[in-house]
Amino acid sequence: MWSNFFVPQDEDSRIGVAGAGAGGGLGGSSGMKGGRGKRRHKMSDSQEGKIKLAFFVSIVGVTLTVLGVGTEFWVELAQPKNFSSNQTCQTAHYGLWKGCTRTLWVADIDPERTSCGPADLPGESNCTFFKFFTSGENAVIFKKTTNKNLNLAAAILALMSLTMMVMGSICITMLLSKGVQFFLKPASFCFILSGVLVLLSILVFHQSVLALLSSDHSIPLHHELSWSVACAGSAGAILILGGILFLLLSLPFSPWKKCLMQQDRTT
Repeated sequence: MWSNFFVPQDEDSRIGVAGAGAGGGLGGSSGMKGGRGKRRHKMSDSQEGKIKLAFFVSIVGVTLTVLGVGTEFWVELAQPKNFSSNQTCQTAHYGLWKGCTRTLWVADIDPERTSCGPADLPGESNCTFFKFFTSGENAVIFKKTTNKNLNLAAAILALMSLTMMVMGSICITMLLSKGVQFFLKPASFCFILSGVLVLLSILVFHQSVLALLSSDHSIPLHHELSWSVACAGSAGAILILGGILFLLLSLPFSPWKKCLMQQDRTT
C-alpha cells in the first residue's frame, strides 16, 4: 500500500522534472533564436568603422557650417580708397545676423589696392545686430538699404540646415549605440538636405547683396564674398558627400564589389 502510494509521487515528480526540462529546453531554444536574431542585426567591425568614418566627414561639415553661420564675414563692402579725400576710409562687412563698419587708415592699405580694405586691418569698428529680426526695420549701410525679405530667407535656410544636421547626428548616434541600421537612410536624407539648404542660403544671401548694391548708386562700392561664405560653401559640399556615403552604406550590397564583379564577367 505504502509502495503504491509513493510510486505515483515519484513518477509525478519525474514528470514534473521532465516537463520543466522540456520547458527549459524550449526557453533555451527560444533564447538561442532570439540571440541569433540579435546577432543578425549586429554590425560588423568593418561596417561600424565605415559608418564612423562617414560620420567624421559629416561632423567636419557641421563644424564648418557653424563657423560660417556664426561669423559676420560673409561679404565685405569697401568705398574707394580716396573717396573722402582724407587719411581714413571706411569698409563694412556683415553676415546673416549682424554687420560691422570699420574706419581704416589709408596709409595701412596696399598702394596697389584701389578700394578700402581688407576688413581685417587695424581700425575702429562698430558692430550691431540687424533690426529686421526684432523690429522689422531694414539696415542702412553706406546709404544703401538691405532687402530684409532676402536676408531673413537666407537666415531661415541656415537655421533649417542646422536643424537637419542635428537630426542626422541623432540618427547616427542611435545607430552606433543601438546597432540598428535602419537609421542610415534617415541620416543620409538629413545630411544631404542640410548641405543643399546651406548652398541655397548662400545663393539667397548673394541676391540680397546685389539688392543692397542696387538700392542706391550715389556711393560706389566694391564688394566681395569673404571667408565665411567659403566655410559655408565647403560645408555644404562636405555634408552632401557625407549623406551620399551614408546612403551607400545603407544599401544591401556593395556597389563597388558589384561593379568589379561585372567587369570580371565581361573580361
